[in-house]
Amino acid sequence: MIHPTALIDPKAQLADDVEVGPFSVIGPDVTIGAGSVIGPHVVIKGPTVLGKRTRIFQFASVGEDCQDKKYAGEPTRLVMGDDNVVREGVTLHRGTVQDRGETTIGSRNLFMAYVHVGHDCVIGDDCILANQVTLAGHVTLGNFAILGGLSAVHQFCHFGEHAMAGGGSIITKDTPAFVMINGNPAEAHGLNLIGLKRRGFERDALNALGTAYKLVYRQGLTIEQALEQIRQRFDLPETERFAASIERSTRGIIR
Repeated sequence: MIHPTALIDPKAQLADDVEVGPFSVIGPDVTIGAGSVIGPHVVIKGPTVLGKRTRIFQFASVGEDCQDKKYAGEPTRLVMGDDNVVREGVTLHRGTVQDRGETTIGSRNLFMAYVHVGHDCVIGDDCILANQVTLAGHVTLGNFAILGGLSAVHQFCHFGEHAMAGGGSIITKDTPAFVMINGNPAEAHGLNLIGLKRRGFERDALNALGTAYKLVYRQGLTIEQALEQIRQRFDLPETERFAASIERSTRGIIR
């Protein structure tokens, strides 16, 4: 299960059935869950925790020191859930003590080739980051977020659940839940309707979200006025999640 050319530190903890390919290096304070497959030429540095059935392809670097110049070697962490796929050349960095001290990644995410996830990022479940997506430090992605290839997200931005960014998007502000954006700089282009339908959102919820989107983006209202009207007109969890994703923005939302 472990290739003879792989280098695994005695302080690493690998489940009994973990596979490790040739020339991979796994350092101390690394924990890898059952059913995981680590390909050839992978470097994993701790403290890092990888959940069950993790798949990491060749030349990925997981749990390396971050690129923040304030980082001074503190024992920060990278923690990932189950069933994540990390493709070729991906770089996932640990956190910093100036923030959470941990980069946190949920379950069932797909990181396509050459994706970069910076320090202290928080990524939910079921996200897709296409080829060469770059997340700066302190970025938050909600569940089911989709980022098209070559997209870049500025530090401290929040990208809402079920939101989608087209390829090459430059994202410098917060993206509300359920919204589709594109461009440089990125602009909103409606709801991610296809994605929402695929995930089983009911027609009533989609209609309400459509109206809520128009109140924010097309009626000339202030954010406060739009949120007030959304909550007066609707009592649905989906519209509340949309409103809450706007309300908690600290950088302003993409308009």
